[in-house]
Amino acid sequence: MVEVSLSKLLEESVDIAWVYLQRTSELGDGNIAARFLTDRIDAMIRTGQRNRMFLANMAIIKYRQSRDSVVRIREDA
Repeated sequence: MVEVSLSKLLEESVDIAWVYLQRTSELGDGNIAARFLTDRIDAMIRTGQRNRMFLANMAIIKYRQSRDSVVRIREDA
C-alpha cells in the first residue's frame, strides 16, 4: 500500500468533490465552494479519515445540506 501525503489526500478529495458538483451544476460560487470543501475535508482528515471517496462523498453531502439550509433573498420582492 502506498502512503499519500495528507496535503495530496486533501487536494485529491477536494478535486473529486469539485468535479462532481461542477458536472451536476451544483457548484455555485467557486470561492465559497472551494473553502467549504477544503474545510470539511480537512476536518475529516484531522479525525483520521483517509479514504478519498468517503471524504469527497461526505463533503458533497454536507455541501448540499448547507446550500439547502440557506434562505434565498429575492431582490425584486
